[in-house]
Amino acid sequence: MPLSRKDFIINSFWASSGFIILNRTETVAGTITGNGPIKVIVADYDRCTGCRTCETICSAFKTDTSGDKSPHGPGNCEQSNIRVWRFMPPVDIPVTCYLCHDTPCVASCPVSVSTETGRKALYRDESKGTIVCDLNRCIGCQSCAETCKTERSGVIYPDPEGSPTGMCNLCDGQPQCVAWCPYEALSFVEIWPEQTKYSTPQIIFEQLKHKLYTIQSH
Repeated sequence: MPLSRKDFIINSFWASSGFIILNRTETVAGTITGNGPIKVIVADYDRCTGCRTCETICSAFKTDTSGDKSPHGPGNCEQSNIRVWRFMPPVDIPVTCYLCHDTPCVASCPVSVSTETGRKALYRDESKGTIVCDLNRCIGCQSCAETCKTERSGVIYPDPEGSPTGMCNLCDGQPQCVAWCPYEALSFVEIWPEQTKYSTPQIIFEQLKHKLYTIQSH
């Protein structure tokens, strides 16, 4: 019997390792420490089945955008900092904040740098490498969300007040989405800055669509 699309994706993992390496240099989330490697969350799309376990776990264990610990939630996927994008023809793409080394979301923030902290309303927490919003200074302009949508992963989205949410906080260095993924489609690894490239989910979809459905048609 012909393989289902999901079975095909799982079984094609080893046969497509070269493409997986390409994915891992294009879809990363992490932070640079000096000139060393980036600590990243990597998505292996050949293993992802679109089960959305990562979304459920993230929404239950995540901390909020101010860096404070939030109570464990009900596992509502709408509250997740990792999102599984589903395209047609069927392609599932788990996407989380890239925590980009050049932080275009921070660069787009129009709030002036504080003379006390040296930070804008949106800034990188150097101790954790995550992107944090100072809700007391944020003006709700949504510039960061628009920049992320057009240039990177598109995971920043405004709350009812217009302040950014959805930035990955890496679960204090132990990403729960990675730990609970049943297909090991997510990894927390190091990658050197010069290997880092960023693609929007739409670009990733075009790459995967060509690869997956061209192979299946033979």
